[in-house]
Amino acid sequence: MKSQGKIVLVITLALLGPVLTSASDPGIVKLQGVVMALDLKQNSLTVNERIFSWNPQTSISNEKGQPVTADKLKLRGWVYIEGVPDKANRRNIAKKIYLIPNYVHDKEKHLYPFMD
Repeated sequence: MKSQGKIVLVITLALLGPVLTSASDPGIVKLQGVVMALDLKQNSLTVNERIFSWNPQTSISNEKGQPVTADKLKLRGWVYIEGVPDKANRRNIAKKIYLIPNYVHDKEKHLYPFMD
């Protein structure tokens, strides 16, 4: 009976591990998607129906992690974004924007060190 209790404990801890690690970054939005709308004058873009704005502290990089300028952002181009919600303005503030060639599957994420 004791060994069954240990097995249940080990399984429970194994299942809680991913939940606890994802909770360590509360409020951070990480996603990849196609740029649906882009306004370079307003420093905003829409990805997966979420509006993001950027500021001078936002880093914009290519898929190799090299800095690029905002004019490299293209409508219908793929991006990976990390940001924080700005609930007052109903948008997100992008902290990092990466231009990627296309959707990156889980098996390919090791090729892009910025993806978790």
